[in-house]
Amino acid sequence: MRSRRALVVAEKPDAALRIAEALDERGQPRRRSMGRVPFYEATRDGKDLLVVPALGHLYTVAPRVRSRRDAYPVFDLDWFPRYKVEKKASATRQWIDAFSALAREADEFICACDLDVEGSLIGYSILKHACGGHDRDAKRMRFSTLTRDELLTAYTRVQPQLDLTFAEAGLTRHEVDFLYGVNLTRALTTAAKKASGRYSTLSTGRVQGPTLRFLGGREAEILSHVPTPFWAVAAKVEINGATFDAAYERDRLETRAEADRVVADCQGRDGLVKAVEVRELRQAPPTPFNLGDLQVEAYRLFGFTPSQTLGLAEGLYLSALISYPRTSSQKLPEALGYRGILSSLAKSPRYAALARSLLARPRLRPHEGAAEDPAHPSIFPTGSQPDRQLATSEGRLYDLIVRRFMAVFGEPVLKKAVRVVVRNGEHVFFIHGGEILAEGWRRFYAPYVKSEDVPLPTVAEDDRAIFQSVTRLDRFTEPPPRLNPSSLLRLMEEQGLGTKATRAEIIETLYRRGYIADRRIRVTDLGLSVSAIVEKHCPQLASVELTRSLEAKMEAIERGEEKRENVIREAQAQLGPVLESIKENEASLGAELAKVVGAARSESRVVGPCPSCRTGSLVILRSRRTGKRFVGCTNFFNRLCEASYPLPQRGSVKPLRGRCRACGWPTLYVKEPGRRAWFLCINPACPKKALKGEEISGMLDGVLRRGP
Repeated sequence: MRSRRALVVAEKPDAALRIAEALDERGQPRRRSMGRVPFYEATRDGKDLLVVPALGHLYTVAPRVRSRRDAYPVFDLDWFPRYKVEKKASATRQWIDAFSALAREADEFICACDLDVEGSLIGYSILKHACGGHDRDAKRMRFSTLTRDELLTAYTRVQPQLDLTFAEAGLTRHEVDFLYGVNLTRALTTAAKKASGRYSTLSTGRVQGPTLRFLGGREAEILSHVPTPFWAVAAKVEINGATFDAAYERDRLETRAEADRVVADCQGRDGLVKAVEVRELRQAPPTPFNLGDLQVEAYRLFGFTPSQTLGLAEGLYLSALISYPRTSSQKLPEALGYRGILSSLAKSPRYAALARSLLARPRLRPHEGAAEDPAHPSIFPTGSQPDRQLATSEGRLYDLIVRRFMAVFGEPVLKKAVRVVVRNGEHVFFIHGGEILAEGWRRFYAPYVKSEDVPLPTVAEDDRAIFQSVTRLDRFTEPPPRLNPSSLLRLMEEQGLGTKATRAEIIETLYRRGYIADRRIRVTDLGLSVSAIVEKHCPQLASVELTRSLEAKMEAIERGEEKRENVIREAQAQLGPVLESIKENEASLGAELAKVVGAARSESRVVGPCPSCRTGSLVILRSRRTGKRFVGCTNFFNRLCEASYPLPQRGSVKPLRGRCRACGWPTLYVKEPGRRAWFLCINPACPKKALKGEEISGMLDGVLRRGP
């Protein structure tokens, strides 16, 4: 008689291998394959386990009836295998066929995908469609790390049914996003094509629209800002033989005459120390990382974009080095076993001393934040030792996560803050200083916190203060600061735009569409125009409130408090009148869009000034004879310059505003299929030619951060 056989659905191949190794009684599962699809056979408690990985989503939402890509509205949707509706997803057919074939050998089904909305949807879709309706009787493993102990616990405590409210929320989110994204993108793209005769994708959506609207408003404030002059006064003051920088009591004076009067009154005169104010401050430890906090900190320290940080974190999770990264929690439940994790970290020479100092304490209590996640705790290291050499970027992020985990158990930092009040006639100046009295949690997080010591020698009341110099500072008001990918992500989080899993992708889409550029985010003319046109013709769809309301309803579906059908009907009711209005105004809308798309297309070809003739501009051209693209000078056409430079012939090439720091020549962003994006300096003699990967950060990062 054949033993019972369970099919275990994993989300990705790396996860499937870890699950199989953890569940197999000998820790040596057998690797098999069906075509190109790998899977693993394990044995536990007399039961055969087939651990089969997906490739992320194998099913996607699409129109029930195929139509031209310029036809809208599209409201009749269904779920289909990706290979049937996406040209680049043909490989997914083999994976679906493998699940279907292996399901016929199984009499039990277990979902072991990531424990979130997307993971639940992936498992549900496979079990429902590929496995013949076994979503109804499948069980669910719940885990936050891919360590052996946690996977074994998840298997022995397997839940009797799928987390169907998560799957329902996933279905709803994908369908709502499709309704908004596809219909509005088709409407804008079709209008522009009919007016110009040329195709160019113009996308918007329920999250992308409000995000671009906010960025457009910020850009308008920056561009319209008129600098207003104001003045400040600074001084150098000598007390007891030591010289200090002193700031005037008012940091902003409205007239130059007022500032000049302060300088005239104080210059060459002595003052007195009127007070020495000393305070002791306690700085609490940082809170544990959730995904947003990690993305913000990784950008601040390493310049990693939000999507780059997420990708690196997912790699560390699949290597069982950290917990599941797509979490909004700032909590570390005691059930995680703090001491066990720290004991494992203590085996690493890099963390041994710090981990042992925490283990010596009688009690460990983390400093937690307020944010919670129903599925996962905050991000923490598992304590497992890496079984491979981590890449530089991975190693940096892993070290940051480990040190943050230890820091949350640290003691508060004790600081002494000193403010010296110096009076010179009727005028008052302040000297600030301070020092760290007790390092507390900073010793665990030391590489990532700056020294704050500004010590003051002994100063007492009535000490003589000699004003060595008093200077008027001419200042101008600044426009609002430009956002960067990190601060934009934080803003989206605060405004309820998108989710922890989608915000980074939305930012990448805005870059990819050419709506924004540079690390200090600049909204392009195309982005400003598309945002203005969307707001003019369908203002409600650029509304933060609308998007926030929809997000709240989808979270209610996760909790079982709202129905998917209600949310879909509401989305269709909101979209219908808007799309009809766009159709009625298609000619005028298309003319506006065609104009800005044409300008953007021309701008996207300009690389920069020609370093050869210094009068023309370098542009991306294509040879009529060979069809190959290259960079050439505009003066070539009037025979004044023959400068030309080769380009990669595959993928996309976009000019950058920054110059190469090594040679000062124009630079390009290159993204070839199947390769990591890289930066190209067009100078054939550049000493750092065609730097790829992490090498570019030192050369170009400063240029990109500065922006225009």
